[in-house]
Amino acid sequence: MFCLQTHQLFRRRRIVMKNMRIKILALIIFAMVFTAVTPAFSAGEPILVGGNYEMSGSVAAYGMDCVRAANLAFEQVNAKGGILNGRPLKLVTYDNQSDASQAIVGTSYLINEEKVVAILGAATSSLSMSIGPVVKSREIPMITPTGTNPKITQISGFIFRACIIDDFQGDVMASYAYRNLRARRAAILIDQSSEYSKGLARYFKQRFTTLKGTIVAELGFLPEDRDFGALLKQIRNSKADVIYAPIYYQSAGIIVRQAREAKMDLPILGGDGWDFPNELSLAASPKALNNIYYTNHYSADSTSPQNKAFVQAYKARYGQTPGGVAALGYDAAMLLVDAFKRANSTESNKVREALAATSGFSGVTGTIRFDKDRNPIKSAVIIQLINGVPNFKDEVEP
Repeated sequence: MFCLQTHQLFRRRRIVMKNMRIKILALIIFAMVFTAVTPAFSAGEPILVGGNYEMSGSVAAYGMDCVRAANLAFEQVNAKGGILNGRPLKLVTYDNQSDASQAIVGTSYLINEEKVVAILGAATSSLSMSIGPVVKSREIPMITPTGTNPKITQISGFIFRACIIDDFQGDVMASYAYRNLRARRAAILIDQSSEYSKGLARYFKQRFTTLKGTIVAELGFLPEDRDFGALLKQIRNSKADVIYAPIYYQSAGIIVRQAREAKMDLPILGGDGWDFPNELSLAASPKALNNIYYTNHYSADSTSPQNKAFVQAYKARYGQTPGGVAALGYDAAMLLVDAFKRANSTESNKVREALAATSGFSGVTGTIRFDKDRNPIKSAVIIQLINGVPNFKDEVEP
């Protein structure tokens, strides 16, 4: 009896020990797997950055390129261990629907509810100007990737931009039209609802007339317009050598198609708002998209190490070649990361001071330093469309 009980007791102990070993082994395996898939900085408090972008609505292509680029930038930084003692960066987006009132609401929401420490956006000049007063009142750093109107940064000392400004773009294209295309008579098409369009038109006109060129027509339209026949007839009658249309891609493609259908083969010029050739090709055929030139901030053909790495990473992540908007969205995000690092803080005033002191920043769109108005000093490029495909034509230093 005693021997039987002893045997059973040892047997039960062996079973218990076996079960304990299994549980311990399972815990070890779980810990190993969890450690393998969790970054070293996972315990760090995320740095929340607001992305107030046009993710839907009339200029959704701009906003989505900015979102993709900023996410790529933060993913790369996080993969290297984050910043400020291992803290990851997180982009908290708000879709402003390409609407000024929504952009204002979104800025307040990101600051008050999401507790972001900085704002990236908006993508357009009009919406960037709309949210500027909110940023000013809250004294929070903001970088617009692509808002080119000079008035944007004049709103507040906390507002910066990653792009060249409209007066430089207008000067560059006017000079190129006069000197390289030998144009002496220019017609201008203006989107009357857009501060971007009106500003670029004004700067182009100032430079072109200074060079002794003549503006033979200034014609306005609204973004919902779809029939440009009457305007194009006026331009034909004006005997213009070139058309300058500093507008966004939606109207640009339609204007090009209707001009070519009317047998108007003269050069058509634009600004960085044209930098969506895939969108342009939805409205106009590749054959129509020739003799087209526009100013831009960037060319994917650049051979700089920064650009090569960016293009490779962007293609791998999203399956497409980045355009100028994506490149600026990436630079804006990385300018902010650089400022966080140099400030060793996310505190607003320290970040603002670090941004203002930026010099020699090696960006995808060039080497960046800020002037006293927080505008980057860097070159512009001329892009020529050949059968709808963008080709680098020239680079112009400031």
